[in-house]
Amino acid sequence: MAEEQRPRSNDDRRRSSAGGASVGGARHGDKKPYAKRDGERKPYVKRDGDRKPYAKRDGERKPYAGRDGDRRTSRPPQGSDRRAQPAGPALPDDITPRDLNNAARNELKTLSKENAEQVARHLAMAARLIDDDPALAHEHALAASRSAGRIAIVRETVAITAYATGDFALAVRELRTFRRISGRDDQIALLVDSERGVGRPDRALEVGRAVDRAALPVDVRVELAIAMSGARLDLGQADRALQELDIPELDPDRAFSWSPGLFAARAAVLEELGRVDEAAQWQRRAEIAEDVLSAADADLETLVVDEIEELPLDDDDDKDGADGEAPEHDHVDDAASHDVAPSVQDEVDEILAEAGVDEPAADGADEREGDR
Repeated sequence: MAEEQRPRSNDDRRRSSAGGASVGGARHGDKKPYAKRDGERKPYVKRDGDRKPYAKRDGERKPYAGRDGDRRTSRPPQGSDRRAQPAGPALPDDITPRDLNNAARNELKTLSKENAEQVARHLAMAARLIDDDPALAHEHALAASRSAGRIAIVRETVAITAYATGDFALAVRELRTFRRISGRDDQIALLVDSERGVGRPDRALEVGRAVDRAALPVDVRVELAIAMSGARLDLGQADRALQELDIPELDPDRAFSWSPGLFAARAAVLEELGRVDEAAQWQRRAEIAEDVLSAADADLETLVVDEIEELPLDDDDDKDGADGEAPEHDHVDDAASHDVAPSVQDEVDEILAEAGVDEPAADGADEREGDR
């Protein structure tokens, strides 16, 4: 009778696996899996003898002191001087929140009233100083950012003032934040030019190509074309830089707000290509367009002043009125005034005249009526 087969135990499995083929004349079960290297030497000896790899710093002081110890923590307590932020540059008294345009003020409605007014004043001051003192304008923009860093118009202002001061890296960062917060591409041309400023013309072209130009306002589309042309020049692609400026808005016979910059950019590319005469013609067109637009702006300002001009009252007229005497007015014909507003007696006389009744008879009748 065959011997009954029993299930193999775990010990049987281990003995079976250990009794396999031999390597170098010894079975695997007899060989230690990891022999010590170089005799009895340990694989990793301590560095520098028995010295501990990381000695305590400054004697026995612990590297990280407790929060309640003598060492100050990284986060200052509430209300401390370290926590207080700088107030920013001083604001003149004549600058008010209303000096900021309505669209920008609407973006500040999520702030408290006091904070919104202070931020609006800093933004208005930045707009006032951007041309004459861009560094101080940037300080006002940073002051607004410390109080309202999540408002799109604030980050946009910081980017514009940073670009004006030549801090193109900060301008790139702030413009990206502005696009992420607002979802708008209003400053795409400035972002492309800022990428050029940090020495990345390839990146500038990628940013410009990623935008749908048909969805941009006309002036933004023209500014983007100028910035893209500049990036092409940075790469030494003068021919393609000229192609970037071949847009429908390039009209040499008409002057728009974007015309001077567009004409001047074309002149620069033509000069780079060695077409000096054409470059001079486009530069002359840029100057003419600038003069025409300046004259139009001056006329517009004059018209606005004439419309709101108010004439003060004469001091002599005020004095006469104060003495109780009737002030002298322009001479107006009394008869004309009666014609405009006839009295009741005039209407009665006219009716009697039409009825054929004479005025003396009427007077006599009155006398007889009085005698009775």
